[in-house]
Amino acid sequence: MERFNRKNHWENIYKTKELKETSWYQQTPQTSLDYLSAFNVPVSAKIIDVGGGDSLLVDYLIDLGYEDITVLDISEKAIDRARQRLGDKADKVKWIVEDITHFVPTESYDFWHDRAAFHFLTSEDDIAGYLKKVKENINPDGILVIGTFSEQGPKKCSGIEIKQYSELSLTNQFKDYFNKINCHSVNHRTPSDTTQNFVFCSFRKSAANG
Repeated sequence: MERFNRKNHWENIYKTKELKETSWYQQTPQTSLDYLSAFNVPVSAKIIDVGGGDSLLVDYLIDLGYEDITVLDISEKAIDRARQRLGDKADKVKWIVEDITHFVPTESYDFWHDRAAFHFLTSEDDIAGYLKKVKENINPDGILVIGTFSEQGPKKCSGIEIKQYSELSLTNQFKDYFNKINCHSVNHRTPSDTTQNFVFCSFRKSAANG
C-alpha cells in the first residue's frame, strides 16, 4: 500500500479549494481572539499559529498591533495565499512551511495557538513529538491554546481520519507539562451550513517545566 503523503494531500486541498470553501473557514476567529483578550497577551508577545494556513487570524493579529507573529503550515500554497492576501503586511509575519511533526523551533513562544492541527496527529509517535515541542518551546508562564474536534464532532476532515478529544482526554495529553486553565465546547458553522463541535482548552506552562 502506498504511504499516505500528508503534505501532498494538503497542497492539493489548497490548490483546489478557495478559503471560503473550506470547512474550517471563519470570517472572524472569535474564539481565538477571545483567548488573546482573556489572557491580556501583550503586543510584544511571541505568538505562533500552528496550522494557520491562510486563515484570517493573522490579519487580526497584525491589526491588533502584535509585533512577533509566526504562522506555520504544512502547505506552501496556503502560506502563499495568506501572503498575497496581506500584501505589504505579510512582511510583519514569520512564515514557516513545515509539517508540525518535523518542525524544529529556533525560538520559544509566549502564546502557542493551534486550532484544528493537533487532532490530525493520530500516531503515538507524532503526538509524543508534539508534546515534546510544546514542553521545550513555550516560555515559562507561556500560554497554550488547543482546539480539536470533540467526541461529538466529525471523525474525519478533508478525507483524513482525525483523533477526537474530550475535555478530559485533551487535558490528560498535556497535564505532565501544563496546568489547565479552562476548557469549553464551541460549535463551528461551516460554509456548507453544517455544525462541527470543537473542544478548546487553554493551559499555562507549569513551574516545574519552566
